[in-house]
Amino acid sequence: MDLEQHKANAIAFYKMAYEGNPKRAVELYIGKEYIQHNPDVADGTQGFIDYFERMQNEYPEKSIEFVRCIAEGDLVALHTHQTWPDNDEYITMDFFRFDDNGKICEHWDAIQQIPKSSANPNTMY
Repeated sequence: MDLEQHKANAIAFYKMAYEGNPKRAVELYIGKEYIQHNPDVADGTQGFIDYFERMQNEYPEKSIEFVRCIAEGDLVALHTHQTWPDNDEYITMDFFRFDDNGKICEHWDAIQQIPKSSANPNTMY
């Protein structure tokens, strides 16, 4: 199991889908199955494609920065900073599971909007 390759593939997969080419991301990085745990995205590859195509059509100016990437066993965790229209910012934490062939087969995530004020001076990333 090549953890560095898994990390590179998770980032490339998410970036490609986020920037508007989810079909190609699925072709390159998804295995025979894709289990989705985000309740806003339908299970399977078509649900993933539909969601990211809709996001690209509705919000073409969004951007993503990969803040950190951690790999252990068959899991990769991504910590991102996303900026949407009107400077609406979010922090996400995505987890991807890889199958025995080095392909992504499962996804979990959590998202939180960056608040306008905080009780401490620390960033969320």
